[in-house]
Amino acid sequence: MTKDIVNGIAITSIIVAISIYMPIIGFFFVPFVPLPTLFYRAKLGRNTGAVIPIATIMLMAIVGDGLSIDIFILIELLILGFSLGELFEINVSIEKTVIYTCGIVLLTTTISLFFYSSLSNYGMSSLISEYVAKNLEFTLSRYKEMGMPEETIHMIDSSMAQIQYVLVRIIPALVIASTLLVAWMNLLMAKSIFLKKGLRYPDFGPLNRWKSPEFLVWGVIVTGIMVIIPNRAIKIIGINCLLIALVIYFFQGIAIVTFFFEKKQLPKGLRIFLYSLIGIQQVLLFFIIGLGFFDVWLDVRKLSSNEKTLP
Repeated sequence: MTKDIVNGIAITSIIVAISIYMPIIGFFFVPFVPLPTLFYRAKLGRNTGAVIPIATIMLMAIVGDGLSIDIFILIELLILGFSLGELFEINVSIEKTVIYTCGIVLLTTTISLFFYSSLSNYGMSSLISEYVAKNLEFTLSRYKEMGMPEETIHMIDSSMAQIQYVLVRIIPALVIASTLLVAWMNLLMAKSIFLKKGLRYPDFGPLNRWKSPEFLVWGVIVTGIMVIIPNRAIKIIGINCLLIALVIYFFQGIAIVTFFFEKKQLPKGLRIFLYSLIGIQQVLLFFIIGLGFFDVWLDVRKLSSNEKTLP
């Protein structure tokens, strides 16, 4: 057990360190931060499993340059992994597992930011605005290092204030959407690891047959109307709600893609390549979201007809 604890702390700390100190490569490691915590929570139990995220947080505090929003984000990812492990124990549906996990993470994030802003004598909105501005400046400097054309750099630089204004106001949707995505990714990645290591994985049923509630489509239509209304407050609310809905329809779209990959029995290597292509090609990403949205009417997997034939 001691070996498992040491291994868990080491693996988690390495992933966290890469995420912090290797910005470009680290971006791709961030979604994996919760996975060791989830795995060792299931393997070692609640009390012993909790040692791993707590020890990792203590190491982050000792080695790091003090508290920052980036550190808080990584701490929340560790909480996400542990929360998923807790919910795996109580046999709730996949929807409740993801929603409850995200709720716990969002609640602890809000409380943490409140106390952090109080300690640093900043208002929460000022803290977030400064964080967004800092990351935009970092991104722009990276573009310059990559040799992006001077005209493009100038255009981005001159639009920085407007970009910051929009990003700050859609932070709620970005936080919720990213939390949903990370929870979903870890839930899927955990399945093969758990089964390989002989750990209990909840029976969520065939996830490639998952579909969103049908009433959600009306929410998308309403938020779409809100986006085109010439009122800044209503428009911002509509954009936030629409971004969250797009993530949900992405889940349905990728479930459809997985359904047909399995139906056609595509080789594992080809599936990995196609999933990677979806992740890096924005056109394919929006196609997947559109597929999920229009599946409400198209029913491309013929789930309704299959349900009717069941006894």
